[in-house]
Amino acid sequence: MAGIRLTPTSYIVLGLIAHAEGEGEKGVTPYDLKAKVATGIGNLWSLQHTQLYAEPERLARAGYLSEVREQSGRRRKLYSITPAGREALSAWLSAAPADDLPEIRYTSLLKIYFGADPKPIATRQAAAHRAKLREYEELERDLECFPESGELRALRAGLAHERVMVRYWADLAGEPE
Repeated sequence: MAGIRLTPTSYIVLGLIAHAEGEGEKGVTPYDLKAKVATGIGNLWSLQHTQLYAEPERLARAGYLSEVREQSGRRRKLYSITPAGREALSAWLSAAPADDLPEIRYTSLLKIYFGADPKPIATRQAAAHRAKLREYEELERDLECFPESGELRALRAGLAHERVMVRYWADLAGEPE
């Protein structure tokens, strides 16, 4: 087992693969990971697609994932979580809760901070946050049959965030929520 530093991206890859295997999938490709991020965790954590191709290889070299290449067709690489990967993921999940706060990187707020006219920015941002809120509400309806799921619990934080942001931007734009 190579001594590598596991990053949040490492745990995302391990978690997504473990979750997929729990649902009966027999190996996950980097493309599958990209799709899973786009439909779920990408709302919580920003990932570049290149990370989802490089990280499984790195984790496989370190023994946290196993890699099998298809013998025919597109010869895709399929990754599965190993016992060492499950152990690392389990240790991370049970470690002391994180006390970090999110880093705000908001171009629109930077522009307002430096003197841009807030009304047109706020109008566009209110519309964008309303759209994201609708998207999250659809996801919530899909997940309501799993009331104790981590996905639904995390999604509810996103819903609360979007509701606050709609209120903030609509107020700044001088429009109703």
